[in-house]
Amino acid sequence: MKCLFLLCLCLVPIVVFSSTFTSQNPINLPSDATPVLDITGKELDSRLSYRIISTFWGALGGDVYLGKSPNSDAPCANGIFRYNSDVGPSGTPVRFIGSSSHFGQGIFENELLNIQFAISTSKLCVSYTIWKVGNYDASLGTMLLETGGTIGQANSSWFKIVKSSQLGYNLLYCPVTNTMICPFSSDDQFCLKVGVVHQNGKKHLALVKDNPLDVSFQQVQYKKCLPAS
Repeated sequence: MKCLFLLCLCLVPIVVFSSTFTSQNPINLPSDATPVLDITGKELDSRLSYRIISTFWGALGGDVYLGKSPNSDAPCANGIFRYNSDVGPSGTPVRFIGSSSHFGQGIFENELLNIQFAISTSKLCVSYTIWKVGNYDASLGTMLLETGGTIGQANSSWFKIVKSSQLGYNLLYCPVTNTMICPFSSDDQFCLKVGVVHQNGKKHLALVKDNPLDVSFQQVQYKKCLPAS
């Protein structure tokens, strides 16, 4: 896929960054920035973990999870899948890392962000928790989502959450190859939809032209360990 140069003209100053957005390059939060909400109506918090769940039920449902990609030689699980039904295992928790993090812990619609599986892992597999878009798969005719990305870099790891035309939200992949980017923009002409393709009996997240994945976000409630009496 040819590199796309994202030239963003918007009301906030353009930001230059090397690895992450910093206070040395301040931006203004748009006055109309809309927080992303979870299924209870609470604003997403970058400090918390969430499951990406479907807005539909039955065979149209299913949580997003981390699994081993077919024919992959990666040392760690690196495939991003959706279960075939909402009846079954829960999805793998994720956290959202927004490009406007210096404003606080909120996550906003149309904000460039990274997605990371919030799991315990070995040092070897840390990078295999961060979402990215892989190379073009000729057999499937698209690009699959996988892990192995980086946080805050101008590469294949930038995504957006946007309001769905049906229920919940859609995920967009927004390739950024220019180090001068606008972290907020409602212009999605350079973004591609995230949906699913069938691969070896599994639903693998991938870039699609039609039928994007409609999702909601469910906060993960971790059980507190009580001290032994």
